[in-house]
Amino acid sequence: MTITTGHTNLTGTYTIDPVHTQIGFTARHAMVTKVRGAFDDFDGTVVFDAADPAATAVTVTIRAAGINTRNDQRDEHLRSDDFLAVEAHPQITFASTAFRMTGEASFDLTGDLTIKGVTNTITIPFTFEGASADPFGNTRLGFEGSVAINRKDYGVTWNAALETGGFLVSDKIVLEFEVSAIKNA
Repeated sequence: MTITTGHTNLTGTYTIDPVHTQIGFTARHAMVTKVRGAFDDFDGTVVFDAADPAATAVTVTIRAAGINTRNDQRDEHLRSDDFLAVEAHPQITFASTAFRMTGEASFDLTGDLTIKGVTNTITIPFTFEGASADPFGNTRLGFEGSVAINRKDYGVTWNAALETGGFLVSDKIVLEFEVSAIKNA
């Protein structure tokens, strides 16, 4: 299914459905395994025009204190000044600046990602998973994407050296997005 051809009915403003959306991340731990987590508290909007996809605009606000790795002690450490400093920087934000179709069902979304008060431009490749009407009469769009960032680029620099060499937490963090958005009435 293409996101543009024959789908002018998809044009509109959508609200990201937090109940059916996952904003997650993966980081390598102790150089031997991956730790996965998610942000449980966020909201966002998507403005899409099938006739002019380049005009697409996406904004997302994540409340950083909602980080969840299924380990309370680790989550508290991630909320601390060592990592996200949620008291001083309660929000992680993304605001798109460009949208480019890369295939019939794929696109790149470029925008400004702000973490811990530091803003960098990133490009996230996405796949359009489809559109449908849900049982409540809502039009839904689904898309998935991921991008690797370097946490040090955002001032998240804490680490601990390992006796065997290397570090406890990888610099590379993979951000993962599984999004369901509902068209506003």
